[in-house]
Amino acid sequence: MAKKKIILDVDTGIDDAWGIYYALTAPGLDTLALTTVFGNADLDTTTRNTLLVAEWLNASVPVYRGADAPLLRPWGGPVPAFHGVNGLGDVCLPSPLRKAQAGHAADIMRTLVKAHPGEITIVAVARLTNLARALLADPSLVPLIPRVVLMGGAAFVPGNLTPVAEANIWGDPEAAQVVFQSGVPITMVGLDVTMTARLTQDDLDRWQATGPLPHVLKEATAFYIGAYQKDNPGNLGWCPVHDPLAVAVAEFPDLVGTQRYPVTIETRGQWTDGMTVVDARPNVAPSSVEVALHLDQERFQKLLKSRLLS
Repeated sequence: MAKKKIILDVDTGIDDAWGIYYALTAPGLDTLALTTVFGNADLDTTTRNTLLVAEWLNASVPVYRGADAPLLRPWGGPVPAFHGVNGLGDVCLPSPLRKAQAGHAADIMRTLVKAHPGEITIVAVARLTNLARALLADPSLVPLIPRVVLMGGAAFVPGNLTPVAEANIWGDPEAAQVVFQSGVPITMVGLDVTMTARLTQDDLDRWQATGPLPHVLKEATAFYIGAYQKDNPGNLGWCPVHDPLAVAVAEFPDLVGTQRYPVTIETRGQWTDGMTVVDARPNVAPSSVEVALHLDQERFQKLLKSRLLS
């Protein structure tokens, strides 16, 4: 079976690192490029982290820098409480051995999609600024992109940044609205399923004992677990692995059960800014957005483990 070509768009913090790890070890995926954006940290930091993760895997995949701020509003800053100041749990990091390629991420998306029409899935696990810029610059891309699989949104569960907004959508709602209203087919892998994709310290310890899990990634994930424990008093030692789930769905769409709904992004609400407004009323107009609502947790755990031990 031919590999699925993807572009993976990241703001490399801890779960992005897991997502990159999954993408670059997945036998069913061919990652043509890693593109970076602001988000969990500033653009310089997310790009450095992306380069480092690729180096851990001895991967030659090209890395391209993208947007350093939202389309229309100031950037609210990084999220050190969950990812550390350096984006990877404040673990001591070396400098990467190579640099990002010349060219802006949005331009590279356009170039690659046009070179492989109908073949490249965009897997976006960060703010959607790079993809929005590509679509705004060249709307003819829409029929050439078979699917966008994105980590973002909250359909029928609370948000994680505000009561109703998930962080990636809240971080640049105007960009999200451009993508969601573009007509490109979308699979929204949001908090409805990612909060059930969990990793524990016991998982890390078991996998480290039997496989080549990088020490930096293990220590960063321990930081991430601790952050979720502080934020959720009922948490008994786990963290959600949002981003690798979206990557896994790009490889195996049937990992999640989906329902097609119209989705609009709120960009002007005083209390609802960044909300993914999902219209679940019957007999509404057809939509190009499939919202993930159910996850095969056992299968995902096996897939994630197989990638880490590859």
